[in-house]
Amino acid sequence: MANNVADLLAETAAIVAKTPDLIEWRVDFFSDIADTDQVVSAAKAIKSAIGDIPLLFTRRAEHEGGAKIPLSEDQVVQLYTAVCSSNSIDLIDYELSNSTDNMHYLKALTQQHQVGLVVSYHNFDLTPSKEAIVAKLLDAEAAGADIAKVAVMPNKLEDVLTLLSATLTANQQMQIPVITMSMGAYGSLSRMFGGAFGSAVTFAVGQTSSAPGQMAVEEVNSVLDIVAKHLYK
Repeated sequence: MANNVADLLAETAAIVAKTPDLIEWRVDFFSDIADTDQVVSAAKAIKSAIGDIPLLFTRRAEHEGGAKIPLSEDQVVQLYTAVCSSNSIDLIDYELSNSTDNMHYLKALTQQHQVGLVVSYHNFDLTPSKEAIVAKLLDAEAAGADIAKVAVMPNKLEDVLTLLSATLTANQQMQIPVITMSMGAYGSLSRMFGGAFGSAVTFAVGQTSSAPGQMAVEEVNSVLDIVAKHLYK
């Protein structure tokens, strides 16, 4: 989440010490995002620091909760091109709401460079119906995703149940992994127990939160250990 290289590497070191399974770089917060060489250099430095831990490279679009950046969407796609070509990342995240042409291009690009493609949908206002959530995940799969992701905002506890039920149904129907979460305080439940319903990844805070409701790595690991001990024994 840091906006400069020095802080980014300090944050990386602090996160690596927590031994995560995956690290996400939210490049939309990086102040030099318009300088492709700087972004690629930073990505290589992060990858060097994290070793075998997979690196997910994400420019979150402003219309889906990301920071405002001085790049057009075509320039964002070219940034992804440079980073995928640099052999410094393992996955990229791209929103389902973007153009079909860009999605097709990035699918071919990621296949060429053996980079995983996460196709995502975010709703910071509400939780759609179960059917709508499942449809978004299926649409991501149809768009060429290697992993389909949905994040939604609950306005009541029942919304978390809707998200978890949709996760279970989608996981049973789809051929690719899904990542789902509710955000905010209610949504923290999904971050702890989503895996039991088929969500392949949960996001936790290394140093700085990138979405409402994220919990510290240590807290999430404690819960996941307990769930694994009793559910998967």
